Amino acid sequence: MSADSSRVVITGVGAVTPLALGAEATFKGLLAGESGVRPIVSFDPELQQTKIAAEVFGTVFDPNDHFDTKAQKRLDHFSQLGIVAGREAWLDAGIKEGDVDPLRGGTILGSGIGGIHTCLDGHDLVYESGPRRVSPFYVPNLMPNALPGNVAIEFGLEGACFLTASACASSGHAIGLALREIRSGRADLVVTGGAEAALTPATLAGFSRLRALSTRNDEPLLASRPFDRDRDGFVLGDGAAILVLESLEHAKARGARIYCELAGFGQSDDAGHITAPDATGERPARAISFAMEDAGMTPEDVDYINAHGTSTQLNDQMETVAIKTALGEENAKRVAISSTKSMVGHLLGAASAVEALVCAKTLHEGVAHGTANLENPDRENGCDLDYIPEATRQQEFRGALSNSFGFGGHNVSLAFRRMD
Repeated sequence: MSADSSRVVITGVGAVTPLALGAEATFKGLLAGESGVRPIVSFDPELQQTKIAAEVFGTVFDPNDHFDTKAQKRLDHFSQLGIVAGREAWLDAGIKEGDVDPLRGGTILGSGIGGIHTCLDGHDLVYESGPRRVSPFYVPNLMPNALPGNVAIEFGLEGACFLTASACASSGHAIGLALREIRSGRADLVVTGGAEAALTPATLAGFSRLRALSTRNDEPLLASRPFDRDRDGFVLGDGAAILVLESLEHAKARGARIYCELAGFGQSDDAGHITAPDATGERPARAISFAMEDAGMTPEDVDYINAHGTSTQLNDQMETVAIKTALGEENAKRVAISSTKSMVGHLLGAASAVEALVCAKTLHEGVAHGTANLENPDRENGCDLDYIPEATRQQEFRGALSNSFGFGGHNVSLAFRRMD
């Protein structure tokens, strides 16, 4: 196996986010400091404690623009988002007929919840109209693995095809396992990332009961404020991001444009509490350290981190401690850090994918977006790093990390390297 066959690069990106339809438009929106957080329009939130969210349906995404009526009946919302983001990534990668051996092309995607709209609609229909009114597509639509299955069908990829479900770390795990699939020599190309469409009255109420959501209903644009003293919870969002990963050898052979190298993957688990993060930061720090080790990077090689940065009290404190533990105090204070969730909200199982895409664009273009709404950094509780309080940071970033931490204690970190 040649050195280039074991190195993995990102050659295509696609996204549907609360900011915009498309990866480039999303990145431009982040650099402009725009926010996708708004009053909820897809259902009546009158009885909800939280009345704001980062929506895509009814704002930036209309299924009718992408699927006919028949196709919409066969695809839950989250599959629709994943397919549309996948189409953009495939086109962006410049893949032509014959470029990919179907047996050496994989589809590894993540989603934390899957087809919950189908699930809830079918449940209601049974009681309202009887079992015979339930669609024959009910099960194929609600199953989480419908996402990679449908994307594999879209592009004719016959290799590894499965879904990872680890809450907010889901697509981080998917990307990490896609990296390993290519490194193993079993695949030349893998379509990876994730999609989530979990914004429903029930999920909104559930997260509210956990006291996890912001209730800044009168100021939605200011609601998501990671690392800020006045943060009061995350903002629930929908969306998708897809990456095309290839071995460097395969990408070079077809003359592909390369965004950056996906160089490392680290994971761990807190094995402590099902929802609360490890306050010591030790277990999340292990995932970060493992990612750097896997990439052959040292703390000195890292100059940008896309933080999990949810805007919850416990997570932001824990992540700061974890970064300091993994990189050391001196390096941690040197590194530029930003939270994409400050503008797109928390896309649950799709969050890692969006943030990996942002890392790829940041390294490729030499500019990082700031952390919105960071007016009073919570230094009293240890949030004292460089979270890029300005709108953007121009710099030739060479090494980046993306952190994701999910309910269940799941910790994932991905490492990226600039390609010269």
